[in-house]
Amino acid sequence: MRRAERYKFLMDWFKVNQPEVETELQYTNPYELLVAVALSAQCTDKRVNMVTPHFFQRFPNPESLKEGTFEEVFAIIRSISYPNNKAKHLLGMGKILMEEFGGEVPSTLEELVKIPGVGRKTANVILSVIHNAPTMAVDTHVYRVSRRIGLVNSCDTTPLAVEKTLMKYLPKLLVPKAHHWLILHGRYVCLARSPKCEICAFTTVCNHYLRLEKLKKRLESELLEEKQKKLS
Repeated sequence: MRRAERYKFLMDWFKVNQPEVETELQYTNPYELLVAVALSAQCTDKRVNMVTPHFFQRFPNPESLKEGTFEEVFAIIRSISYPNNKAKHLLGMGKILMEEFGGEVPSTLEELVKIPGVGRKTANVILSVIHNAPTMAVDTHVYRVSRRIGLVNSCDTTPLAVEKTLMKYLPKLLVPKAHHWLILHGRYVCLARSPKCEICAFTTVCNHYLRLEKLKKRLESELLEEKQKKLS
């Protein structure tokens, strides 16, 4: 199957079966989403959603966050992965949002990545979710699913390379939704260690699954040959 056909197969299925899709992070404004996404790095959305209500009660806006202390922030997010670094980043976030952006979350990639704790992935999430911009945030789920199914080249071994290939083939209007589709597929079906191929809708077009099936048949054939040799 040609790559363009594989993309069409996935997008057509998602449009029918998951027409409405959004981030699982809980937020009410751009500032809250920015904080939540920064906290979600190498951490589950479920855990982040357990922490952010208390965080936003204490730090409801960039101004209050700027005036916070490391001890206060750390105490609230201590159950999140890498709380030391993230506490420092959040305090830096409050400072730069107030001093350089007037307390508002900027709306360009170039400005967003200036914020402590905000890399290209986080910036793309903000642009996609808040502004519905055609940006693709490549997290571990998107990276894994894209490479397993065969949406990207085998030589696309970095998040940026995966992002560029996905952007080349995905219809521009579907990019914001495709970002969530791929994340959720990786989170609930195409798991890292034990992918649930038995419930996956894409086995007929998935390179990873087809390779596994080919290997399985070869092993079964070799076992049968061994068995026949022993009987003869």
